[in-house]
Amino acid sequence: MIAGLKGWIARHWPVLRLRTILLGTLLFVAALPGFGAIFLRVYENALVRRTEAELVAQGAALAASAAVVGRGMAADPAQPATPVRYHDRMTEVDLRSSPILPPRPRAAPTRDRPDGGALALARRMMPAFAETKVTTLSSILMLDRRGVVLNGREGGRSLAALPEIRAALGGRAVTVLRENEGTATRYPLEWLSRAASIRLHHARPIRVDGKPMGVLLVSRSPRALFLGLYEDRGKIALGVVAIFLLLVLLSAILSRAIVRPIESLSRATRDLALGRRVAPRHPSLQVVEIRALYRDFEQMAESLEKRSRYLRDFASSVSHEFKTPLAGISGAIELLQDHGADMAAADRQRFLTNMAADAQRLSRLVRRLMELARADVLVGESDARTDAAPLLVSVADALTAEDFVIDLHLPEVFPPLIVDAAALEAVLTTIAENARQAGASRLDIVVALQDRLAWIDFADNGPGIPPGDRQRIFDLFFTSKREDGGTGLGLAIARSLLDAYHGELHLLPSEQGARFRLVIAIAP
Repeated sequence: MIAGLKGWIARHWPVLRLRTILLGTLLFVAALPGFGAIFLRVYENALVRRTEAELVAQGAALAASAAVVGRGMAADPAQPATPVRYHDRMTEVDLRSSPILPPRPRAAPTRDRPDGGALALARRMMPAFAETKVTTLSSILMLDRRGVVLNGREGGRSLAALPEIRAALGGRAVTVLRENEGTATRYPLEWLSRAASIRLHHARPIRVDGKPMGVLLVSRSPRALFLGLYEDRGKIALGVVAIFLLLVLLSAILSRAIVRPIESLSRATRDLALGRRVAPRHPSLQVVEIRALYRDFEQMAESLEKRSRYLRDFASSVSHEFKTPLAGISGAIELLQDHGADMAAADRQRFLTNMAADAQRLSRLVRRLMELARADVLVGESDARTDAAPLLVSVADALTAEDFVIDLHLPEVFPPLIVDAAALEAVLTTIAENARQAGASRLDIVVALQDRLAWIDFADNGPGIPPGDRQRIFDLFFTSKREDGGTGLGLAIARSLLDAYHGELHLLPSEQGARFRLVIAIAP
């Protein structure tokens, strides 16, 4: 099932440009706060808290007015109380955590008669209540100290059972959320709003000269979410335009820093595949990964070009090396076919000997070419470790003869080297054999350790390498001992084997004989 779903997605997934993906991603990320404001109710919660703050301010103003009016009605009005130091009041309601109580029940009948002083104060405050209600669309009720309603259609009844009224009678102002049973849907998407069907109720005590006189109950529906969005449409539109312009700027920067370099690299790759070497232009806006990609591409192109030159030179050299013995064998075969019956036995034997020598040379060339191919494709293992001291001793013992002596100079502590034992033995044997074939009677091998590297120097007392041949000594098929069976591949194979383990093989200047140096890393 999952495989079928993946196949369906792969068939119908549109192939988009990177610019389109970047722009779409940025637009989606930019739209997330907008979706959060609606679906996570962040903006709506702010509207509810703003409504609570307005109710608190309204209730505080009306309660203070009632206290002033009540103080003026007293027979012996006291001095006004010292104002309390200002402090910012934190909001109490939160749509995510505050409980939503059932709709406010109707006031219950009671045998308690309204307090006379509170009733007189309520009548004095009625014009202010009416004017405030017209402006703020709030419901304003005044209750006496026992919770009896003093104004409105429910006058003479009691709301003392409500928790907010009990808190206010105790001297604490409180705001609660209640369901609004008279809600009417006015907007098509009003169901998205949690605050559309609730109503805020704020109860505040009224004190006259420090004595509780009654309670002021102010209620109002919070500002609608979509109405708030409409009222703030200018700010929202400005924010949308600013975000869009910022997205365009970010898209341009990303396009210049990522998309254009990738397109330039793609064109350079196609040119490289067609055989044209065109270096891609580096972007003006640098990105670390893109810059590393360009370096890797340049290294790859250089490696391919080097490998291509190597293959061309290799093919040319192989053709040249094989041409001479093959021509000799072909010529001898033709002579034997045409004049073999009339040819003297000595001449026939000479031609057969030459053919055998050329065949042996071809066999040596093929064998050495196979060794070179294995050395070229060899990838050294990262955990390769070789104790070189016993290996040097073994090679020296195997090649030492009456006319050729190998003298070793090893350090007291010789740590393992990062190289395969077989590869190192092949390199050591090649250099020692070359020294003996060149006519040297002595070969000194000196090992020095420096900066986590091992320097293995080979110095012989032979005739040395002519100055004209020093630059060609590592070239394929270059040899001065061709008549003695030399193929000119030994040093090339040795260098390739060391390259696989990041080692080096150099020819050093010397006043007498030849001097080579192996550089191999010491194992940690």
